[in-house]
Amino acid sequence: MSRVGEKIQNSRIKSGMSQKALGRKLGVSEGFINEVEMGKKVISHDIMDKISKILGKNLDDMVMSFEEETFEKDPHLDQPAKYKDNAKVNEVWTHALGSVLKAVPIYKYNLKEVIGTRDLPVKSNKIEGYAQDKVFYIQIEDDDMIGFRIAKGDMAFCHTTQEITNSAIYLVEYGKGPVIRQTKRLDAGKVLLISSKGNTITETIEIKNLKILAKLDKIEIEV
Repeated sequence: MSRVGEKIQNSRIKSGMSQKALGRKLGVSEGFINEVEMGKKVISHDIMDKISKILGKNLDDMVMSFEEETFEKDPHLDQPAKYKDNAKVNEVWTHALGSVLKAVPIYKYNLKEVIGTRDLPVKSNKIEGYAQDKVFYIQIEDDDMIGFRIAKGDMAFCHTTQEITNSAIYLVEYGKGPVIRQTKRLDAGKVLLISSKGNTITETIEIKNLKILAKLDKIEIEV
């Protein structure tokens, strides 16, 4: 078990929350939480911040390591001799983590305007199993998919693809512009698009008139 995983587990247990309940609040699976606590999966600062807010405790491992570390005082200075200013601390960590973390852009539905970034770990030159240049986040702009527990303000981790998989959720573009929809192939030439804003709405679209922009892989619920 990793240090950060142990802290998450201890804080979760103290708060009386199960792995399943924590996962539901984050929009991830119970297995994901278990892998994080066992040290088998690395999470970003953004996810750590959300876990901290849910559990009501600052669990950021790097922040804690600075707070808990004992510094050797320089008798001629009022501050520790080690790491004399935050800029140097940040420089050290930026250099150390630069090769294992990548800033993944956050877009609006049009995929033109970058509204932020999130740092995610790079493993075997991939992020979450996909090529680094194929992944990004989109900010959910409406409640069209509220029936699928996807709400305005949430963040969706996506990867670009042109393949259509049954029951998967995609960012697609057709006559209505870019929208989030669940897809089901009807035949070689048609696909059913499903949204759920209070009531389930279905539309049959010819595949030639549909542009697949990205597949949603996971949702981070806005807390």
